[in-house]
Amino acid sequence: MKVSESWLREWVNPAISTDELVAQLTMAGLEVDGVESVAGEFSGVIVGEIVAVEQHPDADKLRVCQVAGLPEGQMQVVCGAPNARVGLKAPFATIGAKLPGDFQIKKAKLRGVESFGMLCGQTELEAGDDDTGLWELAADAPVGADLREYLKLDDKLIEVDLTPNRSDCLSVKGLAREIGVLNRTSVESPAIPAVAPVLSDTFAVHLEAEAACSRYVGRVIRNIDISRPSPAWLQDKLTRAGLRSIDAVVDVTNYVLMELGQPMHAFDLQKLQGAIHVRMAQQDEPLTLLDGQEIKLNADTLVIADNQEALAIAGVMGGKATSVSNATRDIFLESAFFNPIAIAGRARSYGLHTDSSHRFERGVDYELQVEAMERATALLLEIVGGQAGPIIHVTNDHLPKKREINLRRARIQSGLSLDMASAEVVDILGRLGLALTEEHAEGWTFSAPSYRFDIAIEADLLEELARIYGYNRLPTRSLAKPLAIQPHPEVQLGLPVLRRHLVSRGYQEAITYSFIEPKLASLFDPQTEAIVLRNPISADMSAMRTSLLPGLVSALRYNLNRQQERARLFESGLRFLPAADGFNQQAMLAGLIYGPRNPESWANPSDWVDFYDLKGDLESLIGITGYAAGFTFKAAVHPALHPGQTAAIYRDGELQGYLGALHPTLQQQVDIPKAVYVFEIALSSLLAARVPRFEPLSRFPEVRRDLALVVGREIAADALLDAVKNQAGEQLVDLKVFDVYMGKGIDPHRKSVAMGLTFQHPSRTLTEDEISASIDNVVRYLEANFAATLR
Repeated sequence: MKVSESWLREWVNPAISTDELVAQLTMAGLEVDGVESVAGEFSGVIVGEIVAVEQHPDADKLRVCQVAGLPEGQMQVVCGAPNARVGLKAPFATIGAKLPGDFQIKKAKLRGVESFGMLCGQTELEAGDDDTGLWELAADAPVGADLREYLKLDDKLIEVDLTPNRSDCLSVKGLAREIGVLNRTSVESPAIPAVAPVLSDTFAVHLEAEAACSRYVGRVIRNIDISRPSPAWLQDKLTRAGLRSIDAVVDVTNYVLMELGQPMHAFDLQKLQGAIHVRMAQQDEPLTLLDGQEIKLNADTLVIADNQEALAIAGVMGGKATSVSNATRDIFLESAFFNPIAIAGRARSYGLHTDSSHRFERGVDYELQVEAMERATALLLEIVGGQAGPIIHVTNDHLPKKREINLRRARIQSGLSLDMASAEVVDILGRLGLALTEEHAEGWTFSAPSYRFDIAIEADLLEELARIYGYNRLPTRSLAKPLAIQPHPEVQLGLPVLRRHLVSRGYQEAITYSFIEPKLASLFDPQTEAIVLRNPISADMSAMRTSLLPGLVSALRYNLNRQQERARLFESGLRFLPAADGFNQQAMLAGLIYGPRNPESWANPSDWVDFYDLKGDLESLIGITGYAAGFTFKAAVHPALHPGQTAAIYRDGELQGYLGALHPTLQQQVDIPKAVYVFEIALSSLLAARVPRFEPLSRFPEVRRDLALVVGREIAADALLDAVKNQAGEQLVDLKVFDVYMGKGIDPHRKSVAMGLTFQHPSRTLTEDEISASIDNVVRYLEANFAATLR
């Protein structure tokens, strides 16, 4: 929020400089983003009035003006501004004046005509953005007055970056209240007396969405003259707050917004039909907003309506159909309290963000509406005239209740390391607006003010004490706490162990967003409907991921676009799956490989990675669990993976994940030029490990026998290995496939699988007969069950 320092000092004026004020606000948790001057550095500029204008004799675009303002009389000034005219009051830089950029005004001749000074525009004084001509001052501006003093151009603009919980400071009143507390200075708020109604006119109001709107204040004002402009002081304050002057009615509602923090809206009374209804919108109900945007409303949107149609999005923006125009004579003023939950996210769902929605989303003082109405009414009657009716005040039982919070003396000591006197505690919290309701042996009970939505528990009171007392004044001490080492079961691996192992194999960890584009989610997991956020950061981050693979593949594409042709990435994180009671979160580990198998080098071959490179990395990772025998890989089908290069990963017969090549169609859709190999596995399956157990090494020789078997091509090598393990006996200590051959000399429907069987006994040397018996048993079983033949 941007606010004028001079406006703040009208409310509270501590004897400190601007720099000290800024530092004070920042240290109190109201961070100041920046301070800028209202105007550039200049001197010698006064209010001048053009009393005569003649055309320059030798230039079509120049005029010779006679300017009043100096005691010695009128001065001749040559000016090229198109709006230079008799009666105009504008900044007049006299001879010797210094303008921004260290530019000094001197007597000059322009096309043969002498000029004794310069008439200025806003940009020349760095006091605004209007460069279309001279800065037109108010008609009642005092001629000859110093411009800086008249317009208070020595003012500073303070931009405060407020956290969402401090909505109470989104106004001059709120900031002034904080400054007063910090400096123990009284706050001089303007008197806001009740405006006596002249008319008896009212307008019916019905609160149909009671939980969303629990207080609605309205007032009818008739016979206004909207042609009257807002006074210069009001326009200046709005401009310095970053708001544009529109007309007197809108300016007054904006002024009250900035001054008190209460958003307001004015309807053209003649355009309202029947009564005001505060209700939820009908799905796809049309509404044309003030900015001309035509929207279809969602059913979860709170609206202000009359008997015929929706008129405004409550707390966000009004509608064009009932807006105040140049022809408006009668208005209906609105000041309401909306539940922050009913407003939060609604503006963003329509691509909007307004000053009103910014405040209502965070919470507006629920006792401020009548005061704001009286303030706006008084200003309107003063500026545009008219007659006001009585205040229409409608409430229900859903208004927030005063919260009472207990604060213990011992908690101040333990939380702030500070023994604070009881009187100081009561004083600090009292100046913040918290009312002491009870003092007891253990501490106090305070009642939170209506404008502090962020104070609800004891820790909030501690924070307030620390803020006002001064964070930099709090004592510091080293923490002293007995820290017992927690037992770590050896049967449980930690995620850091898995990360380090993957890094050791050349992988790099990636961290991607949990929110992805819905279309991308459906490409990778079309069988699962992703959970869509109601209030997404952006349209391409509106779905909760059901897989980690979309984020990793997007990261790969990002790297490929930057000429990184070799990638090894992994990520650990949650995926979100729909469930009957909402959704389930499952921790997963995913990875991908792409590009050359080895880094580019004269010593390395240039071949690319394949399925077995990734499978080897995953088997290596599984190996550190000490339970590799419990994992199996089986050919499978997955919608995002290549139908011929996909394997399902099982642990003890339960599906844990998949690995394989990205489906060619999907690969083309995500714009990856070559094959990508990915895996995704449940993290829980890798965290459960076996405790290593020592087994003595046999002192007796091992014996190896090789078998080359011809079997059908459809038979998986894994099935053959399981059969051999079951039939070879206890002396089989190692088994591996060392060759697979399909081609010349082999039936085209069959393949040759060569296996090496290693036998060893722990306490004696195996005989040839024992080994031959085991081999014969294996061969007979394979012949009977797999139609295998020895090659």
